[in-house]
Amino acid sequence: MPHRPFLMWPHKGLRTPADPVGEITDDIRAIWDEMITAMEEMPGVGLAAVQLGIPLRLAVVDASNERGRAVRMANPEVLHASIEFRDHEEASPNLPGVSAKISRPRAVTVRFLNEAGEQEDRDFVGLWATSVQHQIDHLNGQMYFDHLSKTKRDMLLRKAKKLKG
Repeated sequence: MPHRPFLMWPHKGLRTPADPVGEITDDIRAIWDEMITAMEEMPGVGLAAVQLGIPLRLAVVDASNERGRAVRMANPEVLHASIEFRDHEEASPNLPGVSAKISRPRAVTVRFLNEAGEQEDRDFVGLWATSVQHQIDHLNGQMYFDHLSKTKRDMLLRKAKKLKG
């Protein structure tokens, strides 16, 4: 199944907070399916709907080794974050060719609407936690490089611009 193209930085859709999802419908489930296709093609461990130009608070995360275990989330929010941090090299298909080491809480508890339309609280640890937080940033109109110092962020954006030609 084909998917919509990724928005390319600095598209304003990547800086616009996404709209909450009222209920889980077949249309929402179809968007999740499209997002999983896009995530697998990258390949990546998560995707937010806004990355495909869909302004809804939808995310998918699959940090499993075997794949096919995507967690589908609507309106995800972090309820609790561990005080222990974890560093991970993060990147985005919206700004290809560059990445940066970002430090985020190692574990988070996230509340979201699941595929059945029920509110669920779930704990995520390690790469799962990093990916969930990365997707929630996207839904809030933020990019991973917003966590960098101004100097490092400027260097990363200059490098990306140079790669783009």
